[in-house]
Amino acid sequence: MRGGTRRGHISSCKRFAAFLKRSPDTATLEDIRRFQLHLAEMGASICNRNRIMTGLRFLFRVTLRRLDLAAEIYHLGEPQKIPLVMSTDETKRLLAVARSLKARLLLSLGYGCGLRAGEVVRLKVKHTDSAQKIIRIEQSKGRSRARIQRSTISTAPSTLPLSRGLRLRVGKIVVS
Repeated sequence: MRGGTRRGHISSCKRFAAFLKRSPDTATLEDIRRFQLHLAEMGASICNRNRIMTGLRFLFRVTLRRLDLAAEIYHLGEPQKIPLVMSTDETKRLLAVARSLKARLLLSLGYGCGLRAGEVVRLKVKHTDSAQKIIRIEQSKGRSRARIQRSTISTAPSTLPLSRGLRLRVGKIVVS
């Protein structure tokens, strides 16, 4: 066990003992539940509570050999955050304020394909396949490659095809 892990587990055990005001080897399942509620009331994040409970699980399983209590300590799941998605009206307003064809094209591609800003900036004409209507994304997150079907883009206006006199150079779109 690494030093940081060991310190974290010891800190968790001290915190639990301070809460109990007695030795943790006399703890019951109800004591553990009360401690978890105490952590929640104190405003500890779910991640922090899971870290503390991991230390307690180690204490009960390895040190005290109280497998009955160790088996009852569960991790809490982080609530999934719902991504913010723009409405159709917001998307139209955003595209309306774009002053140039280049900006509208970048915004349409970025929003319609769900691209990150860095991926949009690195796009080049050679990354598009008009016949198959595919855009190849290189060096996306995790340095992987992705392929996106252009036909799934609902927000990209049909008047902005990539093959319409647009050249991409070193990550920038130049209108010719």
